[in-house]
Amino acid sequence: MTSPSPRSCALLLDIDGTLIDSTYHHALAWHRAFHELDVGVPLFRIHRAVGMGGDKLVGHVAGERVERQIGDRLRGAWHDHYVAIKDQVTPLSGAAELVNTMTERGFQVALASSGEPEFAAEAVAMLGIGDDIAALTTSADVDDSKPEPDLLGETLSRLDGVTHAVMVGDTPYDVEAARRAGLGCVGLRSGGYSEAELADAGAVWVADLPGDLVDLDWIRLARPVRSQ
Repeated sequence: MTSPSPRSCALLLDIDGTLIDSTYHHALAWHRAFHELDVGVPLFRIHRAVGMGGDKLVGHVAGERVERQIGDRLRGAWHDHYVAIKDQVTPLSGAAELVNTMTERGFQVALASSGEPEFAAEAVAMLGIGDDIAALTTSADVDDSKPEPDLLGETLSRLDGVTHAVMVGDTPYDVEAARRAGLGCVGLRSGGYSEAELADAGAVWVADLPGDLVDLDWIRLARPVRSQ
């Protein structure tokens, strides 16, 4: 079987915890939002849910009754608390290098984040990778966020001539979304999950930081893309 060319391969990257060191900032913002609205949720449980979209996180950690009653208020409070601390967020080591290098090698690099559009755009600007990405999708582009595969499917639909793809993420939700989309997922420990947790979820490779991935054999890791 002939191997695909780099140009026909897509590298789909998560953003929070994968390219920028923001996972714990989001967890803290959610914790402050729950506290503000008198909902007792321990911080460790919130951290374990960061990676799925805000549309799912509230019900997941606090129950569907809380989601029905004050879900939108909690999401609004989270947004405000994150804005207050987002200037403390920094790029993860090697993030921009990974994107730049893969683009230079001919791969189509796209970002697929369950986060908000404004924060995704700010991350792209922070990393200086705007000219190197072929597409950017966020929670605003699909009805269901990770671990549903919708975001990956939408991202792939915006790329031209892609026959193979692989995902890079930092949570089991990324791995699960990739699996449901028929793709492999390289896991990063930079989001706070252990190597064992990511491997048990099905990650095809696990590393610490994005800079550790530059020399992976991405052609071998890429899987055929399902018909859209």
